[in-house]
Amino acid sequence: MTRTVAAIFGVMCVAAMGVVGHAQAKPAAAQAKPAANAAAKALKNPVPADAASVEAGKAVFAKYCRSCHGAEGKGDGPGAPKDVHPANLASGKFVHGGSDGEIFTTIKMGVPPKFDMDAWDGRIPDKDIWNLVNYIRTLGPKTAAKPAPKK
Repeated sequence: MTRTVAAIFGVMCVAAMGVVGHAQAKPAAAQAKPAANAAAKALKNPVPADAASVEAGKAVFAKYCRSCHGAEGKGDGPGAPKDVHPANLASGKFVHGGSDGEIFTTIKMGVPPKFDMDAWDGRIPDKDIWNLVNYIRTLGPKTAAKPAPKK
């Protein structure tokens, strides 16, 4: 009986170490702290949102994003894994932050803890991610120009 208890205890210890090791092995984005979120928010897009950037971003979107987010970015793409609901980028609402830096960081680092949104770091160059951010901005609601104040 003592051997059985020792064996069970040993298995439990190994399993616990595996869980601790797994928790420590998560990507940095999974352990993001408010300071990291502030740093992402503070990132400034170094790529001007001109027609060339938007077109380049559209090509990146077609290659890497359309299968999950859908052709119009509405989150209705057929390639999303089961039980994963991609963001509706056309809504203009960003759960993980709507600044250019936050969108860039979400694309680059993924969405923890389950990483339903893959991390694209190392697969999409940073400049292309910034172009993608510029393109995503064109998918959202168009804001009407405010009328000039009356004098």
